[in-house]
This record gives sequence, C-alpha cells and structure tokens, in this order.
Amino acid sequence: MARRKTHMTLMEHLEELRRVLVVCTVAVGISTALVYGFFRHQLYDLVTFPLRQYHAPLIFIGLGEAFLTQIKLALAAGFVLALPVVLWQVWGFIVPALQPGERRVVGLTALFSLIAFFAGAAFAYFTVFRFAARFLITVAGPGVTPMLSIGHYVSFLISFLIPFGLAFELPIVAYFLARWGVVTASWLARHRRPVVVIIFIAAAALTPGPDVFSQLLMAGPLLGLYEISILVAKMAAGRAAVVRPAQEG
Repeated sequence: MARRKTHMTLMEHLEELRRVLVVCTVAVGISTALVYGFFRHQLYDLVTFPLRQYHAPLIFIGLGEAFLTQIKLALAAGFVLALPVVLWQVWGFIVPALQPGERRVVGLTALFSLIAFFAGAAFAYFTVFRFAARFLITVAGPGVTPMLSIGHYVSFLISFLIPFGLAFELPIVAYFLARWGVVTASWLARHRRPVVVIIFIAAAALTPGPDVFSQLLMAGPLLGLYEISILVAKMAAGRAAVVRPAQEG
C-alpha cells in the first residue's frame, strides 16, 4: 500500500478512489474466475448440501438459469476470497484521515463486524436454514414431489443468510450506542416488549418465505441477540465510566 500525502486536492482524492475501485474490482474478478474455474462444483455441493438428505432434485427452468446461478455463486465466493484485498485498499484510503486512536477503533470495529457477519451467516446455514428447508419440504405432505429451481433456491438461501449476518451486528451497534450515551442497558431492558414486537415484524419482512416457521426461526436468535446487546451495553457503560474519570484526572 503506497503512502499518500497528508493533504490532497479533490481531484487527487478522486483519482485515489478510482485506483482503489479498480484494484478491488480486479481482485474480485480474478478470485471469481478462479472459483468458477476450479471450485464451482465444490461450491455447488456446499450450497445444495441441506437438500441432499431430503432427495429434493434441483432443476433449471430457464435456458441460462443454471449458468447465471453458477456465476452468482462464484461472484459471492470470489468477493469473500478477495475480501482481504478489498479491506486493505479501503483501509489505505481512509486511514490518512484518522487520528492514531481512531485508527485502532475503526480497525477493531471493522474486524469484529466482519467476524460477526460471517458468524451470523454460518449460524444460519448450519442450523436455522436446515430446519427451515426440512419444514418447507416436508410440510407439503406425502405424494408431492419437490422440484426446486436452482435459481430460486440460491436466491432463497442468500436472502436467508444475509439478514442473519446483519442481525449479528446488533451487539456491536449496542456497544457503541451505549459508549456514546445514546442508549443505556436499563433503557433497552425497559423497552423489551415493544422490541419483541418489532423483531417479529422484522423477521416476517426479512424471511424470504411466507411461512410462520421460518419467521420464528429468525425471531428466536434475534431475541437472544437483543438480550446479549443489553449485557454489552451494560459493559460499555461501565468501561466509559472508568475511562471518563481517568481522562478528567
């Protein structure tokens, strides 16, 4: 990562931004090509693994559906593979504008946010999505053969994993809101009942299917994350109370 001048003109900033975007695009493109060329079959097996035990065949109903779905999967995996390069380029672009203390906070926040997102997506894939897939397939009853479109299945899976990844960011958001004095642990605890209603509404809006079972599977972890957020907010308030007298002293 090349070092940049402390003071840059608007055009120099735009040129640097263009360079960052080009490098990130090239990195994602190369990693996507590598995934598609060497790992697309393994990726397909990983994505369709939750359906194998139910012997639900996947079909494609459009001429280009199978190919476009493989491209979509390769692009998603390629972005994850190129993420270190992308984050390094973004970090190099914003770090000159940050103070040394701010750099540490931003770096740790980005790291924990990334870990939380992938943890949420992995949790959804290995637990919640399997329960949801089993319920949605078996609820049709005997005598009905599932014939799932590969494109619709992958879209359903992605729309299921992303909300869980974002939901796992809730404790991090609560931590910073508590540190900044926007909310307190007691305030979060007092508003638990309306939050439960909001969580169920959000679960109904975020789940890709209309079934109540999938919505309950999403609402349950969200309620647990809210309780964790209350504990995190309490810890953040205690840390802020320790830091503040030290700064005043």
